[in-house]
Amino acid sequence: MASPDNVFQERRAASLSMIQELVDVRTEMLSLYSELAAQQPFEASEPTLDLLEQFCQALIDYTADAHFRLYRFIDERRERRRAVLEVADRVYPCIVTTTQAILDFNDKYDFEDQAPDLSSLEDDLSRLGECLADRIELEDQVIRVMKGRREGE
Repeated sequence: MASPDNVFQERRAASLSMIQELVDVRTEMLSLYSELAAQQPFEASEPTLDLLEQFCQALIDYTADAHFRLYRFIDERRERRRAVLEVADRVYPCIVTTTQAILDFNDKYDFEDQAPDLSSLEDDLSRLGECLADRIELEDQVIRVMKGRREGE
């Protein structure tokens, strides 16, 4: 039978691994965001449309990854630490709002057979960037407490 210390260490290692995987997916998405934003002025050229498609996929991957790795873990109460649950309960409603903004962006620019209208992409990317900044700040609050750090550290 595993000792309580071993169980704790295994749970802690799993949490840290989950956090690192989320941060990696998030970093990839942000890199594509920056690359896409640098394409201004936006034209419906193949390189821009390919990058937009890659970004939309990375954006959805990140959003799903955050949900399945972090929020579902907390929502299913597999997380036991009260401090983590308190922070998660406080920030989760705001994260849900950002998720809807992400899905709306993806729905607008995830194209199948015809190129999307890029006339508002600059403004939409700007709004999405603000949304992502808010979301990341909220996620980082949860991550800090999961890593055992206080919000002010």
